[in-house]
Amino acid sequence: MNRPAFLVLLAVLALAAKWASAQTAPTRLVPFRQGSKWGYADRTRRLVLPLHYDEAGPFVGEIAWVRQGQLYGYIDGGGNPITPVQYTRAASFQQGRATVELQGETFDIDVSGHRLTEPAAPAPEEEPLEQGDLVRNNGKVGFRFTVGSASVPAEYDEIRENYNGLLFVRQGAKWGIINGKGKLVQPLAYDAVRTSGNLVLPLVQRGGLWGYLDEEGNTLTELRYRQADPFQGDVARVVLPDGQVGYIDANGQEFFE
Repeated sequence: MNRPAFLVLLAVLALAAKWASAQTAPTRLVPFRQGSKWGYADRTRRLVLPLHYDEAGPFVGEIAWVRQGQLYGYIDGGGNPITPVQYTRAASFQQGRATVELQGETFDIDVSGHRLTEPAAPAPEEEPLEQGDLVRNNGKVGFRFTVGSASVPAEYDEIRENYNGLLFVRQGAKWGIINGKGKLVQPLAYDAVRTSGNLVLPLVQRGGLWGYLDEEGNTLTELRYRQADPFQGDVARVVLPDGQVGYIDANGQEFFE
């Protein structure tokens, strides 16, 4: 075999090995922080990818951003680099593309790390499935569910749907949660509710601290986070009162120590 053909064969074998590694890479890993270093753990909190990073983001489609020092790069589910650690900003992938910043220039890359020149397609518009209709009486608002006979009396100042079977209700300055049967499952005790982003696992706040509810409106986590983001897939980023950052899963389990 001549040398050029041999080099081509080596390149093909290397690509095949990388592809096989990506196909067998662990999935459903969660960013895990131990002290000031980050790696990735499985759902039992067993460390799978070592603590090599200064910060780590969630896997989206088996790709996650990681930070070393002040620069960001991307890895696959096996910890293999997809891009060099070179970006000054990096976002998670959405619809097969991620926005990065390099040498002061902002642009999108694809899942192979190649720069994209065409603009992103507009996100498809989704009409939320409404659960019923607001009912107004004497300046107050109630709710009548479309399915079943449940209704909420017109005694609230504001009602918002989460389009997943729950209602956020407000009396005065306090918020509570009503389920699809018209039952108040969380009392009017919260200072704020998050009504944007992923609302499947709602966010509630009291006294400056945030916590999560489950899909039925029951308590998922204590009110213990200074900042809490909506879930991205089945993980969410939280900030503790002391400023430490970590992630939790959809069961409320914390992946930091």
